[in-house]
Amino acid sequence: MKRKLTIFKIGGRVLEDEQALGAFLKAFSDWPELKLLVHGGGKKATQIAEQLGFTPRMIEGRRITDEPALEVALMVYGGLYNKKIVALLQGLGVNAVGLSGADAGLILAQKRPAQTIDFGLVGDVVKIDSLRVHWFLETDLTPVFCALTHDGRGQMLNTNADTIATQLAISMSAVFPTELIFCFEKPGVLAQAQDESSVIPQLNAALYERYRQQKVITDGMIPKLDNAFDALRKGVQKVRITHFNQLKKGTHITLE
Repeated sequence: MKRKLTIFKIGGRVLEDEQALGAFLKAFSDWPELKLLVHGGGKKATQIAEQLGFTPRMIEGRRITDEPALEVALMVYGGLYNKKIVALLQGLGVNAVGLSGADAGLILAQKRPAQTIDFGLVGDVVKIDSLRVHWFLETDLTPVFCALTHDGRGQMLNTNADTIATQLAISMSAVFPTELIFCFEKPGVLAQAQDESSVIPQLNAALYERYRQQKVITDGMIPKLDNAFDALRKGVQKVRITHFNQLKKGTHITLE
């Protein structure tokens, strides 16, 4: 039987709360199948930037990555969070290896073209070396990817962690039956934003469009769900959005 791969993505409050992070990593360490982890860290990057004396630039709620912002992202994503997670996983018996997209040339990206907004040093994924990621997994190493890529010419780029997780899942689905799980502090996609008991157990493409039009699903959940449906359309076997400590529950995303 072909081995399965599960790709987990964490961010937000899970990273900021030591107890939450510890609970998630324990559940992650107990996951019986092949696995890899992708993490963000934008809130901490904003906090560190302010401590260093500059305010991150935002336009229409989106972060602009100039040179100082990229340096902070390298420190926080590739350093502080990535190595902390790797060390905690080692303590749980998981032979984790911390990676950015530049390491071993694993994730190649290109700078997003400036259109109505110039996002600066932000990368859109172009190619993933799935065979090399496969090598890490088959060598009993558990990759932990931060939200950084490179352009192949020496430039690091800030790349959305949900997007990295999605593109990894799409790429690896050619090698393994692959499941993608987005983990955060809510129990799933909610029908009522303030009611955590209103989890939508299954969300298909048609229902998603209806909920978007009705403003049931708004804001930051929209790009996450867009990524989820993109993954399913491009070969990923399963996608779930769930609480960081309830990895087998939450909202199952389906095309039909």
